[in-house]
Amino acid sequence: QVQLVESGGGLVQAGGSLRLSCAASGRTFSNYIMGWFRQAPGKEREFVAAIRWSGGSTYYADSVKGRFTIYRDNAKNTGYLQMNSLKPEDTAVYYCAAANFRGVLRLATRSQQYDYWGQGTQVTVSS
Repeated sequence: QVQLVESGGGLVQAGGSLRLSCAASGRTFSNYIMGWFRQAPGKEREFVAAIRWSGGSTYYADSVKGRFTIYRDNAKNTGYLQMNSLKPEDTAVYYCAAANFRGVLRLATRSQQYDYWGQGTQVTVSS
């Protein structure tokens, strides 16, 4: 069993930055991937970024590429999503998720592929 606890959401003006954290506990994370998803009101949950815990390879949705960075701190068992140049359309509830996934990261973009989820954290970007 894996527990994920997120923090770091909030209100920011367009062009600003936020960093989300996702602390993982419960078991060894080395064979897992961590993903970030977001869900805006009235919209489906969408993939944002993913990282392979062992090795650190990453993959991003086109909508955030070049603005967001996903990374992890192995010692703290914590994943991060650094969000820069935020836009109003980035407003959503952001979720971290984990999966025991050994395939190519670009194939791990569906929420159904992830077994464990955090509680979500609200990010609001004002114009």
